[in-house]
Amino acid sequence: MRKKKNTPKLDPGFMDRQRMDLVHNNRQVVYLNKMELAAIDEYCRQFKITSRSAMYRKAIMETILRGLDENHPTLF
Repeated sequence: MRKKKNTPKLDPGFMDRQRMDLVHNNRQVVYLNKMELAAIDEYCRQFKITSRSAMYRKAIMETILRGLDENHPTLF
C-alpha cells in the first residue's frame, strides 16, 4: 500500500484574488510626436509586435526596475 502525500490545500478564492490583482485597469496616456510614432511603428513592424500596450508596459517597467535596482538605498 502506498503512502498518501500530504499536499497543501489551496484556498479556492486565492487564485481569483491573484488574477484580479493582475488586471490592468489604471489608464495612463502618453502623447508622441510624428517621429516617435514612426519609430515605434517601424519597431513593431520589424519585430512583429501586435500588442503595443504590452510592449510599452514591459519597456517602462524594465526601465523603472533597473533604475530602482541601481539606486537602492545603502546602509553606509
